[in-house]
Amino acid sequence: MKESKNWNGKHIAISRVDSIGDVLLTLPVTAWLKEKFPACRITFFCKNYTAPIVKYYTAVDDIVKVDDLFTLSKSEQADAIESLGIDVVVHVFPKKELAKLFKKAKVPTRIGTSHRLFHLNTCNVRPNFTRKKSPLHESQLNFELLRPFGLSEIPSFEQINAYTAAFVSEKHELPDELQSLSAKKYVVLHPKSQGSAREWPVDKYVELAKELIVKGYEVVFTGTEQEGKSFRDQIPNDPKCHDSTGKLTIDQLIWLIKNASGLVACSTGPLHIAGFLNRKAVGLFSPRIPIHPGRWRPLGNLSSTLVFDPECPKCKAKKECDCISQIPVEKVLNEILK
Repeated sequence: MKESKNWNGKHIAISRVDSIGDVLLTLPVTAWLKEKFPACRITFFCKNYTAPIVKYYTAVDDIVKVDDLFTLSKSEQADAIESLGIDVVVHVFPKKELAKLFKKAKVPTRIGTSHRLFHLNTCNVRPNFTRKKSPLHESQLNFELLRPFGLSEIPSFEQINAYTAAFVSEKHELPDELQSLSAKKYVVLHPKSQGSAREWPVDKYVELAKELIVKGYEVVFTGTEQEGKSFRDQIPNDPKCHDSTGKLTIDQLIWLIKNASGLVACSTGPLHIAGFLNRKAVGLFSPRIPIHPGRWRPLGNLSSTLVFDPECPKCKAKKECDCISQIPVEKVLNEILK
């Protein structure tokens, strides 16, 4: 690994081109870099749909949307990156096409994990660490890639948690049918994860919604249009229960969560949004490695996680298990009402 040098005044690119939660848990590395090298410039490479998340993080100076970048020809892609004058790129999420592209663009320092074969030819600094069996939180693991910048010790979860303060959202008008929520207390329920996590059953979210309404809350179900189609007919027919599936932009979703009393979801993007906004984020998890809450719990001072049985024998043996479905509604309700 190359020795650390002074990156103050240099242009640093961070590449994380996967989902919302992963991107959010990567953003704290940019805040650390700004603390260490205040005059550096940081450009974040991400997918188009996560760009609205990144734009709210004050440690990031510029954003490159890779979906737009990939519409260019191969030579134009390399030229576009070269024109940015990037001094170093950190491939937090390994992607072969981008790794090749940064090399072609002649970015001088290219950092990527040694555990990707294609990095042997595309990265000239390769930190040796593995995520698979690590006890560290995902946000901490991202800091392993900052070793070449002089990082000697991985920050604690609490230290990284402080970096959520750099996430500053803006007001966005909600759809007309949700406008009345601004004067009410409400809880956001996000039942699905687009297949990225073990999910609590929809019927339990429905039961939870009914209990919350009894307790004086309004409830908003969120998700994509496709997700909404899978459970929309189960949403309680009550004026205090709202279906926003397929109706919100990312900006509107952020604003909705920011003003909520709390949010309940499995290990998925909106849970991490709630954490960064310092809302009461209740995450429902399987204890199975590597999808357990120790690895993926949300940041944020008001966040909490629930599992049915931390010592679940099936999960420990990595056998098929749906113990997450056994988390009681009452337990989730009590967590929200704390």
